[in-house]
Amino acid sequence: MTVIYATSKKEIKAQFYDLDPMNVVWHGNYVRFFEDARCELLNEIGYNYEEMLDSGYTWPVIDLHIRYARPITFGQEVIIQTDLVEYEFRLKIIYTIYDKKTGDRLCKGHTEQVAVDYETREMLLVSPAILLEKLGVKE
Repeated sequence: MTVIYATSKKEIKAQFYDLDPMNVVWHGNYVRFFEDARCELLNEIGYNYEEMLDSGYTWPVIDLHIRYARPITFGQEVIIQTDLVEYEFRLKIIYTIYDKKTGDRLCKGHTEQVAVDYETREMLLVSPAILLEKLGVKE
């Protein structure tokens, strides 16, 4: 069973500029959708990219995985559910994209990010205390 430490939902509507020549959302745009949803989640926990940098850390994505089930089409409204499932050594966020009307799952994926000290550019082996504080967990 996966433990979810934080979750959020973001609604988007596929636009014409998202489409490829096959008239479905181009596969690379799902990465942008994930990023938009991840920013929403980070804002909700009070530790967005600006706050990360202010605390002395950057959090680069080191792994990205996407599994497509059904295409998103022009004008389709979808919900991206974003679940933070790991925080101790890295941020692992799972993304699930659903059709807003039917609830059908269209795509699922995840990203992993690690904390890097901004000054030294050294990767941390554990997440910094500021993240634990924002998540409301104890060390």
